Parts: sequence; C-alpha cells; structure tokens
Amino acid sequence: MAANQQNPQRYGIVVDKDVEIPLRDGAILIANVYRPDAPGKFPALTACGPYGKDVHLKDNFPLAYGYIEKNQREILENSSGKFLQHEMPDLECFVREGYVVVRGDIRGTGKTPGFQDPNCPTEYRDGYDVVEWAAAQDWCSGKVGMVGISYHAVGQWMVAAQKPPHLACILPWHGTAEFYDCRSRHGGIFCDGFTRGWWDRQKVYQHGCPDTPYKDMFTGERHTGPALLPQAQRDANRSDYVGNIMAHPLLDDWYRERMPRYENIEVPALVVANWGGLGLHLRGTIEAFTKIASKDKWLKVESGPYFTTPMLPKSIALQLRFFDRFLKGVDNGWEKEPRVEVSLRGPDDTVKRWMPDTQWPMSGTQWTRMHFDLANSALTPQAPVQSAQASFEATGDGIAFRTAPLSKDTAFAGPLKLRLWISSTTRDADLFITLRSFDPQGREATFVTAIEPKSPVSQGWLRVSHRKTDPTRSTEWLPAHTHDEEQMLKPGEAVQVDIPVWPASLALPAGHCLELLVAGKDFERVLPPDAPKGAMRGSGLYLHKDPVDRAPERFAGTYTLHSGEGRECYLLVPVIG
Repeated sequence: MAANQQNPQRYGIVVDKDVEIPLRDGAILIANVYRPDAPGKFPALTACGPYGKDVHLKDNFPLAYGYIEKNQREILENSSGKFLQHEMPDLECFVREGYVVVRGDIRGTGKTPGFQDPNCPTEYRDGYDVVEWAAAQDWCSGKVGMVGISYHAVGQWMVAAQKPPHLACILPWHGTAEFYDCRSRHGGIFCDGFTRGWWDRQKVYQHGCPDTPYKDMFTGERHTGPALLPQAQRDANRSDYVGNIMAHPLLDDWYRERMPRYENIEVPALVVANWGGLGLHLRGTIEAFTKIASKDKWLKVESGPYFTTPMLPKSIALQLRFFDRFLKGVDNGWEKEPRVEVSLRGPDDTVKRWMPDTQWPMSGTQWTRMHFDLANSALTPQAPVQSAQASFEATGDGIAFRTAPLSKDTAFAGPLKLRLWISSTTRDADLFITLRSFDPQGREATFVTAIEPKSPVSQGWLRVSHRKTDPTRSTEWLPAHTHDEEQMLKPGEAVQVDIPVWPASLALPAGHCLELLVAGKDFERVLPPDAPKGAMRGSGLYLHKDPVDRAPERFAGTYTLHSGEGRECYLLVPVIG
C-alpha cells in the first residue's frame, strides 16, 4: 500500500507475519506485527485475543461486516479494509499514522500452541510480556499502549494492574473488568446462555483444530496453524471453562485472580462504554473507570452498533488523539477533552445530544424515587400511605409497575437502583428486573445492543441469598454486593434487597411512560409465528436457565413484595436537567 500522497506523514504497511514472542515460562506467543514502511522508531500498540489474528471480519462476523457495507460505508472508505477484524479498530488507520500494532493469538488459540484457558492469570502475564517485548524491539520508541474492544479490552485492565514498565496508556473500549457480577454471574445468578454459547464457539479457534471454518486472510489456509491435533489432545489442551464457573458460585479467589487490582492502574486511560453493552460490558466498564487510580482518565458512553462504532472514522480520530498525546507526546489539547461525556438516547434509539461533564454519576443529577404502589401496580412520585402486598409465581410473567404518562419532557442518564422488600415460599429467590418505556400509543422503545436488536431500556438481576452488601463501598445509587456468602430465606419472612439496575440514558417526551417489570425468570417477549429460527426475544444471549444453578425446589416458589410499615419500595432514577 502506498503512503497517502496528500499527507507525507502517512505510511504504508509492512506485515511481519507469525512472529515468535518469547514468554517468561519458555513458551512462545505467535503474533503479526504491522509496521510503517519506513525506518525509525514508533510507539507500539498491543492486542492479543482468542478469535484468530489472521481472520478477517467478514469471515469471522459477517453480520457486522454486512452492517458496515449497508450502513457505515465511511469505515470502508477510510482505509483499504484489508485488515478489519472482530473486536478491533481498523489497524491500518493506526499504522499509517506512525504506530506499530502487535496483534497476537493467546495461548491455545490460532497459531499459538498451549493450553486454551481464556481469562486466566497466565494469559494476563503473557500480556505483560508482550508489552515489554514490543518496547525492546528496534522499531519501537519504548512507548507502548494497548488497544481493542470487548475481550481485547478486558485484558487491558489486567495487564495494566501489573504495571509493565513500558506501558504508557490503555484504551479499553467496551470491556468489563468485573468477571463475576457483570459477566459470569449476574447478581450471583449463573449466566449460562452467554457463557455456554461463547465457550462452545471457542473450539473452532483452538490451536490445531482441523475443521475450523475460518481462513487465514493472508494465505487462505486454516488459521489454527499447520499442525493438526487429534480431538483427544485438543480436549486435554482445554480448560473446563463452564465447569470452573459452576464450581465457584461465590466471589472467591478464583474470580479475584481474574479481576484487576484497580488501585494499581495508574497509567492514562481512555475508557469507552456503550449503552448497547447491556448484560455484558456496560456496567463493569463504567465502574472500572470510577475505581482505577489513574489521575489522567476519561470516560465516553456512546450509543450505536456495539462492534462497529470503534471502526468509524470519528472513533479512530478520537483514539489517535489520545495515543498521540500519551505515546508521542504531541501537545494536541487532549487535556481539554471532557473528563466524562455521555450520549443521551431518544426512544427512537438515536443520540439526542452529547453531555460533557467532570464526573460519574453526572453532576447535578437529581436522584428521584419512583415509589411502588403495590395495590395498583403503579410507580408514583409519592410513597403510598397504606401497607400492601403483591405476589407472583417465580415461573410466571411477574408484575409490571407503570408510571402515569409523563406530564413534561424527562431525561435521565446514569446508574439506577431498585429497593424491594420480598419474601418467598422457598429458601431463595432470583429476581429479574426489566425497565421499559412506551409512547402514548403503547409502542415500546427498543434499542440495539451487542447481540439483541430490541433491547429494553435496562435490566438488573439479583439472587436474594446474595443480598449482603459492603457498606463501605455502597453508595445511594449503587449497592456493592459482596457475593461472599449465602443468606437463605425463611419462608414467608420479608427481607430488604437493593438491586443495581444497569446504567441507562433516555430522553422521554411528555406523554411517554416508564414500566418496571419484576419477575422470577428471564425477560423474553412472545415472538410472532413468522419469526426466524434463533430470533432474539429481548435479553439476547444473556439468559439464566441452568437447571442446576436454578434448581426449582430452591427458586420456583411464590414471591411476595411488601410495602408500608417502614418497608419502602422504589426505583431510584438519575434525572438530569
């Protein structure tokens, strides 16, 4: 590729393919190194993941590539498109601006041999080694950053917490740092829909897999290496990922070694979340931003298609400005960038405006309580005077509480919290919370997320036996559950529970209303008879149906909500001006 003639600072690309990177225990990691086609020393960006460093986006994720072709042609017009990949921004755009990108396969995947054990401590130590290896190369200036989306963002927190000497900044885009509550076990409930589905799909990426459907975009060969390993050997080279999560129902040391020490993350960080990360990355990405020790940190919360927005030219420009400042030392005014900037969605899933701020939650937030009127299935501005109860079967559809039509335009942005008093006829209860919005004609506002095309406004989950919170870490708007012990229910005894409802933003015109559904099972809409096979029903893959984790004798009871006599039930909403 020739350098851009209009901008002499732009470079063409040289690809050093299948470079061996030595690791501290004697193993090797295989990576592609994308370099500017010119002599000199350049900052490096590292990204190692499980989805095949040699697999093109249109092969790996054809739905995302098709969306780009139909709706985001500017991505393809911004480069040759030859190196687009799943969960990565367009690498070509970084190289042409004077960066080296080190793109590797983690152990046991693609071209890298070894034991396939994603999200394990060894993988994150390898990430440290890759950073330090890159810094020592002749083509590197000694400054290294990290780049990538989702899985490739998750690892950035873990590597940065180890403090590699040459890591100068990170840019985690849609990547939770919370392995327990925001990914594997929502509120303590095993998210088997995503976990099992994701792990089953990893088999085709395993090193030595002979029947992977994905090809090396450079050679047309299999992307899993030239060696064909027999099934028995591949099975022995894989962790029991799902079994390990099932074996650890509480937040113990197994999870802690897969979560970062936030106080150790001191490098500059540009953190990007997406309202479309509901069920996987959204909450954990934002909370990581609030917890890390870095004095130089910025948060953007965007909207739009989850996997393709980081590739947009405006997103690439944002990333380059950040990297130019902290890897090249360019005085480009980056420090004037709002420390927090949040997109406000409308009910039509468009961005109404961007709101700059200095903090999260946003300054000036009016923490507004919408009280439960259990007798009338309503949400009201004032708490009802009379005591009341409302019961539902855990296996049924739950109870929906709705506001009256709004008397004026109302907007909110930030985290939400639900407080309930609940009893059960069983020893435990799983609560599934769904926040929805409707216009005056009864049409629901839905939103595109990573996988689900018609998501509700927000959701929340809690296993009632996990209701214990840490008062030193909890705030008015965010309860910090410890998940370190089970506190079983006594049948019929009401207990207070605080449930985090995941962050959301919405600008509602007058006449619209909010509805909060409290249920004992996953939110799933009834599909029309002509719905295609595999169509999503509202919660995407983030379902909780494992019969062992959710044994009927423990959870399939009658749940009763209680209010009055000091038992206040409400939804806390972050209303903004």
